[in-house]
Amino acid sequence: MRFSPERLAVLAAGVTVLFWASSFVVIRAVGTELSPGAMAFTRMLVATSVLLVVAARYRRPLPRGRALALVAGYGVLWFAAYTVLLNWAEQHLDAGTAALLVNFAPIIVAVFAGLFLGEGFPRTRVIGILIAFSGIVLIAAGGSGGDTNDGLGVALGLVTAVLYAASVLMQKVALRSVDGVTATWVGCAVGLLATTPFAPQAVTELATAPGSAIAGVIFLGVGPTAIAFLTWAYALSRTDAGALAATTLAVPAIAITLSWVALGEIPTPLGFIGGALALLGVAITRRL
Repeated sequence: MRFSPERLAVLAAGVTVLFWASSFVVIRAVGTELSPGAMAFTRMLVATSVLLVVAARYRRPLPRGRALALVAGYGVLWFAAYTVLLNWAEQHLDAGTAALLVNFAPIIVAVFAGLFLGEGFPRTRVIGILIAFSGIVLIAAGGSGGDTNDGLGVALGLVTAVLYAASVLMQKVALRSVDGVTATWVGCAVGLLATTPFAPQAVTELATAPGSAIAGVIFLGVGPTAIAFLTWAYALSRTDAGALAATTLAVPAIAITLSWVALGEIPTPLGFIGGALALLGVAITRRL
């Protein structure tokens, strides 16, 4: 069976959404054993190692000039700063609430992509985003089962949303002249360099960490980073930034479900309704 490029982009986006949703739960679990910086460095080390193997197979030229600056920029913002701050935020937030706050980013991306990248504001996208956003508001109103949420966690979550949105816009521009594999591995390598100051702390903590925590951070490096960012870059190079970012509005609903099953963070009735609305909104934004 042959899939059209548009269908492949949708499938790639689906892979990214599932991996990113699972990452909120794993970060929450591993965060009891590893500090934010140590977890970020180890995750980037694993991801960069995997991506270098993929890059060696493709052997594409390195980006230069403005393209390199853009890739390095979102490498620092997304792979490094976002990762460290999200790890920190999830020490103060349950997984579902963290996913909720981070996924204010698609709203920011849709607005700025419409204004500055020439993507406009298609009616189905606007309607879908409004429905999905209303679902996220209901999730916020109802909570998602956590009892440790505090103001610092909320602030960190909102900062990560801004970093995420800025990085998507930078990456969209970079992908006009850089292939997805190169854009991903170079950005991840920059993130690894930026988190290197946490390397000694990572070595110390990993030496005493249980096997489950080590397995969790390896999963974060392979799945939600190496694989998910490759599929994300593939989809972003073939889709409007606003439309693709809107797809990730499904992440909070999936993350809340996974955190319920894995961590016992039980969603409220409003959380269930909000999750259903978020998924409905995403489905509408994907209509051609």
